[in-house]
Amino acid sequence: MNKQQEQSSDLRAGSYRIPDNLRAYIQPETVITRSPGRINLIGEHTDYNNGFVLPAAIDKAAYVAMTPRADQEIHLYSVDMEERYHCTTDNINASADMSWPNYILGVVQQFLLAGIAVGGFDAALTGDIPIGAGLSSSAAVECAVAFALNKLYVANLDKLSIVKLAQRAENQFVGVQCGIMDQFASVFGKYNHVIKLDCRSLAYEYEPFNMDGIKVLLLDTNVKHSLGSTEYNVRRIQCETGVALVQQRYGNVTSLRDVDLAMLDECVKPADELVYRRCRYVIEENNRLLNACRDLEAGNLRAFGKRMYQSHEGLSTMYEVSCPELDFLVDYVRDKPAVLGARMMGGGFGGCTINLVEEGAVDALIAGAAAAYTAAKGKTLKAYVARIESGTCLL
Repeated sequence: MNKQQEQSSDLRAGSYRIPDNLRAYIQPETVITRSPGRINLIGEHTDYNNGFVLPAAIDKAAYVAMTPRADQEIHLYSVDMEERYHCTTDNINASADMSWPNYILGVVQQFLLAGIAVGGFDAALTGDIPIGAGLSSSAAVECAVAFALNKLYVANLDKLSIVKLAQRAENQFVGVQCGIMDQFASVFGKYNHVIKLDCRSLAYEYEPFNMDGIKVLLLDTNVKHSLGSTEYNVRRIQCETGVALVQQRYGNVTSLRDVDLAMLDECVKPADELVYRRCRYVIEENNRLLNACRDLEAGNLRAFGKRMYQSHEGLSTMYEVSCPELDFLVDYVRDKPAVLGARMMGGGFGGCTINLVEEGAVDALIAGAAAAYTAAKGKTLKAYVARIESGTCLL
């Protein structure tokens, strides 16, 4: 990472406006931050296996207005949910009744563990990232809070330090063993670019993604997932089990990133067929992503879209993190010429499919998919057209 790369994601910061519903909580000393959700074009469940991902920040974001207090009390308010939470900096307790305060408090705890003096503050939170849709609203909140605390208490943390701190907050306080992709994409996002991120070295490249005539369409199953108590952590353990089996013969292996299919066939397939399928998906997905980047560089979005369909097939049948609703939506668009590619996105078990759609076909596709989805699944389909935007910033 160089200074030019780090600054490049800030170019649009001045173009973002403060949400109207946050203005009542702004005082002269208030710090206001914006942190976006993210999409991931390809490379799912590869991040915590030291693989590659291809995310981008989007035009839906979390906003935090943080005002320092003279005492050590923390007063939190969710503008959208009209809920409040209160604790002190020397007694940070997780909320058992509401999940959103924990994403804020986990970040505060990490600042304190890092030896950064944090005083009391009032924080108001709002946003327009759909909750439970797989767009990483939690990471957006964490990064918005970390940026605000960094500014308020002059911690002078750089962007990568903030990313790692926010990830630790989710791992240790919230209890979700997420990889680093969500926080990285939220902070390092760049307008009209995707990020090719190596989750082992954290080396990254910006790939231009100006899709003239193409829209990113998110179809929301309206099936909500809670990763902290689902199969997400189970998949991580299964991957670690596969690595341990390979290590018995190949001592230099530290993660699935070091494993090829021949090693997997030799060491894991005879021992555990389920673990084998999980690990094989991850290895194939990494290879798919690298080939997909070559498709982008060649301007071949049709080939890129085919790899998205292949990714979904692996997620559904090998990694088994899809659900009937997600599978239905991908199958519905598969034979539509105006859809270049589609797959489930995010942790799984609900949330959105991500679709690359010819601009002129978007409205008709949404209408058709909504009617078919309601008829087949009895649920209401939500749709969002996402735009690729820049990452976390001060407003």
